[in-house]
Amino acid sequence: MCDQRPNLLGSLVLLGFFIFFVNGEECSNSSSLIGHESEFKMLQHQLRGVFTVVDDCSFRVSRFDMLSGSDVHWWGAMTSDFDNMTNDGFVISDQKLNQTFKNASFIVRLIGNVTWDKLGVVSVWDLPTASDFGHVLLLNATESPPSEGNDVAPGKSNNSEPFKAPTMFDNCKKLSDKYRHRWSLNAEKGYVDIGLEATTGLLNYMAFGWAKPNSTSNLMLNADVVVTGIREDGFPFADDFYITESSVCSVKEGTATGVCPDTVYEEADSVGSSVNNTKLVYGHRIDGVSFVRYRRPLNDSDNKFDFPVNSTENLTVIWALGVIKPPDVINPYYLPVNHGGVESENFGHFSLNLSDHVDECLGPLDAENKYDQDVIIADAHAPLVVTAGPSVHYPNPPNPSKVLYINKKEAPVLKVERGVPVKFSIEAGHDVSFYITSDFLGGNASLRNRTETIYAGGQETHGVLSSPLELVWAPNRNTPDQLYYHSIFQEKMGWKVQVVDGGLSDMYNNSVNLDDQQVKFFWTIVGDSISIAARGEKKSGYLAIGFGSEMTNSYAYVGWFDRNGTGHVNTYWIDGESASAVHPTTENMTYVRCKSEEGIITLEFTRPLKPSCSHRDRPECKNMIDPTTPLKVIWAMGAKWTDGQLTERNMHSVTSQRPVRVMLTRGSAEADQDLRPVLGVHGFMMFLAWGILLPGGILSARYLKHIKGDGWFKIHMYLQCSGLAIVFLGLLFAVAELNGFSFSSTHVKFGFTAIVLACAQPVNAWLRPAKPAQGELISSKRLIWEYSHSIIGQSAVVIGVVALFTGMKHLGERNGTENVDGLNLALGLWVFLCVVTVAYLEYRERRRRKARNLSRGNWVLGNVEEDDSIDLIDSRGGFRDKDDEDGNGGRMEIQLEPLK
Repeated sequence: MCDQRPNLLGSLVLLGFFIFFVNGEECSNSSSLIGHESEFKMLQHQLRGVFTVVDDCSFRVSRFDMLSGSDVHWWGAMTSDFDNMTNDGFVISDQKLNQTFKNASFIVRLIGNVTWDKLGVVSVWDLPTASDFGHVLLLNATESPPSEGNDVAPGKSNNSEPFKAPTMFDNCKKLSDKYRHRWSLNAEKGYVDIGLEATTGLLNYMAFGWAKPNSTSNLMLNADVVVTGIREDGFPFADDFYITESSVCSVKEGTATGVCPDTVYEEADSVGSSVNNTKLVYGHRIDGVSFVRYRRPLNDSDNKFDFPVNSTENLTVIWALGVIKPPDVINPYYLPVNHGGVESENFGHFSLNLSDHVDECLGPLDAENKYDQDVIIADAHAPLVVTAGPSVHYPNPPNPSKVLYINKKEAPVLKVERGVPVKFSIEAGHDVSFYITSDFLGGNASLRNRTETIYAGGQETHGVLSSPLELVWAPNRNTPDQLYYHSIFQEKMGWKVQVVDGGLSDMYNNSVNLDDQQVKFFWTIVGDSISIAARGEKKSGYLAIGFGSEMTNSYAYVGWFDRNGTGHVNTYWIDGESASAVHPTTENMTYVRCKSEEGIITLEFTRPLKPSCSHRDRPECKNMIDPTTPLKVIWAMGAKWTDGQLTERNMHSVTSQRPVRVMLTRGSAEADQDLRPVLGVHGFMMFLAWGILLPGGILSARYLKHIKGDGWFKIHMYLQCSGLAIVFLGLLFAVAELNGFSFSSTHVKFGFTAIVLACAQPVNAWLRPAKPAQGELISSKRLIWEYSHSIIGQSAVVIGVVALFTGMKHLGERNGTENVDGLNLALGLWVFLCVVTVAYLEYRERRRRKARNLSRGNWVLGNVEEDDSIDLIDSRGGFRDKDDEDGNGGRMEIQLEPLK
């Protein structure tokens, strides 16, 4: 047989190498902390457990309970105060604790550069929230003063005794899914420590006690119980009660009946010891779980209301959960109200032997509502007073000694509504600058190399009682659901801001009812974007709105829910009436939300007014919104929608009968119809002015001066004044109908320019230079005036005609091209006829002037025709007769015969 010893030796060597590489370098045992054992102090997440130092580079955790966090690590620091834990703390192990632990035991190795002499505190730490879930103090550390404020008699740590957490017990009995009974027996000293914990309301009681010995029925009657709970101020209580009846305690004629404290039945004895022999040890309310620890003597001197307990016998105990009645001016005690409910959930009984070891509690209690902080609901009519005060029940330890109070509540949850302004009165001192931030910790996130969004306040937002600073913040529909209020100079002074939806009418500036009043349309324009919401007025499977005259050739937005109940808003281009004609598009939408309340769907989104597209051939690139142009909106509802292949089943079951034109800038709407009468009058009057009267006045001055007398001038004046008056009337009609106008419209720009030029003509005529005397040269001022008067007048008419065409285009956008095609054609034909007429008149005028020049060559002196440069308006603005032109009341004409 071959010798196997070399193979065995090689296996041992390989095993040694394997152990070395798996466990790392061998740890020494030089630290004085080796063997040190301590219990975790619970601060958050129902953390419990026992900590033991194993060697220089590892420690053991046993009986470990904890609710999961987001990014939880083992954390080290020298002391447990806020500044040291937050600013000087560090990760001491590679192990992460991002799970729920249930009575777990494991070994934790320190990272290479961490030694025990660098640690005074070992904590379970959540990095994103800088939260201490719980910690243990090593022998070289001291505990900072408790910031929770609800420890009555916490365990102490010194150099001779390890820390004993008041939340740790030897035994645990599960009474119901939400109620547990813990105890530790000390028979030698004659007492038992009892811990009651339950996921119950803040002002609820937890009762536990012993039934009357030998009772077999109605166990509550004559029972000796302890009623515990957490008061409104967050501090615990534990009182001895004796039950004579199943009713709330009452005292009549000096006799107490019901569930009453022992002290109500009998006053303190002569020695001064009270009949309430229960000693409160500790209590807290963390993560929605109430916990109270108290100490009860096994053999009590009060044999009337407190029964002796034999720790080795099976005795019947009773328990209950219920609502407690706080003290008032008549009653100074917290009195239990009838628990009601179902047995084994709200009350019950069982046989208990205190000497038995029981461990039925696997894992921590997990409450649905983990926060009991006061909630302040912002009111638009009452300011919120912000002050600073001592930390007593801050919800996220560790924390500074001074925190923010709102309306005298310590770090409450602040609830605000979108669209409702919130007014703050800042009185917290000049060293506290209040602000609303997206950062969980506050205190200027940039100092921690993190980014934050500040929604209100800042470094200058500070004030004192004698001179408070007022801050107004108006959350809008784009404000996140969760924000935080803090001081910009100090971390973790404030708490949460819950932003909830108010009424849509508060969140949006404008709203109108669409066709048939079955859908309401909301919008707000901010800068280059528009926020839109639509809410159905009856139950449906989906809600769709579209921009267009009908579903065909429209852009649609569909709000719907998938099988998981998740809301979606999809966008489409529709070019037909079948399901295959509904084409998905990709629009740049933000703040998209879709919700359903009892089947009523509301969809919301924000989009740019003009989409920015790199590929202009995509349909959504043409989906532009002009705030100055009425937006045609239609709607549809149906039973079911999908983001997959659409079928005819997805088509709407009910839809609008006609579009509604929404005036975005005015905040109003009207049903789609043919040309509105007032705007029709506006168009006709502008055509009469710019198409007939004003051009006619210009033509009279150009082509009628050869007529004897001042008839051409009167025609020119009457036509221009009449045209200008009609222009002003037409403008007033349009402004009155549309409640103003916007200069972003092309039609308005051209029209307003033409009106300004037309108004300048009467002023121009009034300021004209005097006509030169006969035989004098025309002055440069007169020459400039004549050219400017002519050019401005002709330019006004040309621009006015362009305004007519842009008005037709604007009308087409409002009413559809089919309604204005005929008008456009008629206007174009009219302009063409005018151009032909002007060309003919210009031809005739040139021939006439040519003939006149030839005829003038046959005369030595005189002119039988009127001089067209004669000044017919005197300096007083009136007309002058030709007979008064020479100033002598008459004029003599001399005609000479030509010489032969």
